[in-house]
Amino acid sequence: MIAEVAEVTVRDAVPEDAVNGVLPRWVALPETVEEIAAVLRACAERDLAVVPAGGGTKLHWGPPPERCDVLLDLCCVNEILEHAAGDLVVRAQAGVTMDALAGTLAAKGQELALDVPFPQDATVGGTLATALPGPRSFRYGTARDLLIGITVVLPDGTIARSGGKVVKNVAGYDLGKLFTGSYGTLGVIAEATFRLHPLPAARRWVVTELDRAEAAPVAAALATSQAEPSAVEVDWPDPGGPVTLAALVEGAAAEARAGALRELAGGSVTEERPPWWGLIEHDEVLAEARFLPAGAGGVLDAVASTGLALRGSLAAGRVLLEARRDMAEDELAAAVARLRERARVHVLAAPYDGLDRWGQVSGLPLMRRVKERFDPGRRMSPGRFVGGI
Repeated sequence: MIAEVAEVTVRDAVPEDAVNGVLPRWVALPETVEEIAAVLRACAERDLAVVPAGGGTKLHWGPPPERCDVLLDLCCVNEILEHAAGDLVVRAQAGVTMDALAGTLAAKGQELALDVPFPQDATVGGTLATALPGPRSFRYGTARDLLIGITVVLPDGTIARSGGKVVKNVAGYDLGKLFTGSYGTLGVIAEATFRLHPLPAARRWVVTELDRAEAAPVAAALATSQAEPSAVEVDWPDPGGPVTLAALVEGAAAEARAGALRELAGGSVTEERPPWWGLIEHDEVLAEARFLPAGAGGVLDAVASTGLALRGSLAAGRVLLEARRDMAEDELAAAVARLRERARVHVLAAPYDGLDRWGQVSGLPLMRRVKERFDPGRRMSPGRFVGGI
């Protein structure tokens, strides 16, 4: 049994531990990277399937696992190991919450420029594993871009490191890029090293309401403005109503730069972040659409006929779509199919087993080979990723 792993706390699972409806047999709570490795070695010896978990905020995303014997709860692997403020670098364990990390960095006037939903509970590991971009990814990049080093534990219990603070590499692979967005299907993210930025001296938002036809061209004009916004976001909760557009400027001369954006977009300048900014309100049914920014107008036209709410960045070609809680499976499938004529759509969360969550993925054969290389026994979150990986 998994409980035989020395010095690792293991308990029987309860209904609250279910992964998208699949109840594990045990929950393991390691406290170090070495204990994570010990658990995975024990599971490999017994052919037990493992699903890693952080704060659980996105554990219902993706399809249910084909099997789940052990939920690997990383809540106790939660130390900020190093903050080299002079080098703008931080190294943290996977179970550190994004709120806790932000508080530590802010004390030194720095930040990790990721705007993640549910920051009180979302963890470093979960943020990397799901790789959901926030508003400021428009300027600073995604979690994958800000990651400069990673420590992972492979399915056989091998500890591997890549990038910053290198001790051991897996030859030929950039582990940071592979594991970011892998939904726990290749191994367990144990530690991460990030590049930081100074906290901006000031922030201003330009907020305006536009007709649907105006939203895409105005967003494009703001994105290419010499005022250099950090983010250009839209909120469209009712496809029959106006689109709210907000642009963020940070740092020196924020007020003057915001004024330049207001001349392009109209509206008002405020120091208050819009209440919807970067949030996910109802993620029982949630999809992400990615597209070329030049096609943003067509995406809005397609969304108008679906009844889905939209929030995200037209300028970056990335939006989130939320559905009514009572939207039937066939109605949602039809809406997603219409959107896939204009964009790549990934259904993050939905209570329907028959829904095509991913659509066509051109790199699927390569992804299958990577899965086979890292997890030939299909023990890590089996079936949770694209193509049943």
